Amino acid sequence: MIQHPASRPRLAGALLCAFAASAQAGDLCPRTGDRSAWCPSAVFGQVGLGQDVAAVVAGATWAWRWTRAFDVGEATGHWEASFGRWEGLGANGGSAWVTQLGVTPVLRLHPKAWEHGLFAEVGIGVNLLAPVYRSEDKQFSTVFNFGDHLAVGRRFPSGAELSLRIQHFSNAGIRHPNPGENFVQVRYAWPLNRSATPRTRP
Repeated sequence: MIQHPASRPRLAGALLCAFAASAQAGDLCPRTGDRSAWCPSAVFGQVGLGQDVAAVVAGATWAWRWTRAFDVGEATGHWEASFGRWEGLGANGGSAWVTQLGVTPVLRLHPKAWEHGLFAEVGIGVNLLAPVYRSEDKQFSTVFNFGDHLAVGRRFPSGAELSLRIQHFSNAGIRHPNPGENFVQVRYAWPLNRSATPRTRP
């Protein structure tokens, strides 16, 4: 699937404007006691760079009610749903576009030794990349791929978060070739209901 490079600013602008509009909703979701299962706890916008490919992603997270205290800190987690668009240099030298749809469970740790608000997280989820991702140097063989990431970030008093992520996409050897693609990403997230944001350690 090839699109003209001029469409890139319009796509990025549309995704980020949609994210900003959702974030400005503030307390869009019901208060904690009345929350519906479908209602996200936060929305996010993200940009990433890989080898000859860039991505813009928007999505939402649903905080788990589960928490667990350990000697090293407190663990929490959330579900994440994402929609993104990748633009890379295609095999024919043109601009190749791929749509990303993903669902990921994420485990987060708030270490006691770190300053208040800092966190680390890890996630492994499933993603559909359509059409099959093919760049000038790499050729995936499946639409279905796993996406795993490591991240460090900070939660601010407002509930907003800024994080730096490293994410890897591949099909785990289900079919070959399976070269994989790595991204360095920056994410900004904003709570939809500040009273319902996950608790950070005191």
